[in-house]
Amino acid sequence: MPKVSIIIPFYNCPFIDQAIESALNQTYKDIEIIVINDGSSTHTEKVTPYKDRIQYYEKENGGTGSALNLGIQNAAGNYFSWLSSDDLFSDQKVERQLSFMEKEKAQISYTNYYVMDAYNNTSVKMAGKAIHTKMELLKYLQKDNPINGCTVMMDMDVFSTIGLFNETLKCTQDYDFWLRAIDQYEFHYLHEPLVSYRVHHQMTPQRNNQLAKEITLLNTTYDGYLEKLIKQEKEKNPPWNPFKR
Repeated sequence: MPKVSIIIPFYNCPFIDQAIESALNQTYKDIEIIVINDGSSTHTEKVTPYKDRIQYYEKENGGTGSALNLGIQNAAGNYFSWLSSDDLFSDQKVERQLSFMEKEKAQISYTNYYVMDAYNNTSVKMAGKAIHTKMELLKYLQKDNPINGCTVMMDMDVFSTIGLFNETLKCTQDYDFWLRAIDQYEFHYLHEPLVSYRVHHQMTPQRNNQLAKEITLLNTTYDGYLEKLIKQEKEKNPPWNPFKR
């Protein structure tokens, strides 16, 4: 059975213990859980009770991209999965998604997700965009990132082709990765909410400002590239013309 590596970047997050618990509670058991302490100064004691059941690494603060990359470099799994320290996996997340990927022969997949608050109350049950074609995904990627990174599962071989996450991007390292990968891989969508994405008070306005700047940068950088891919996709799948013989 393939092993799945669940990588949890952690920086001063009060919900880290809940994230670890949700990873440990997976119905699919051939997993490894890698927690990367990205220079935290608070809440590190919440990790201590789990250290005999996880891999744990500490590093200087460098952002989510750098933490994910360290986890990937120390992972032994066949598949990559990312869980933010303030989010939760449903118990069947790995089992359901891995089964879907094997059925579809997919190397990259993502799912829908819930939105919850600081007290684990669900406010939205199907918060993600249901995207069923590559053309739809390309058009969404022209403006923003429609994929929640914690819903993604990938074959580890993808990193050998695409490279690791861009560590200079502090908020959009995942958006940049999808943009680099979309040319060579199909993104398979599973229409099930298997992650709970937490919205809480620590999501600061400063982070939102940085996010907006990085999105603008990526839109500018990848605009011509995406237009080229959209043109190629149109040529491969032209609209049906009932009058054409």
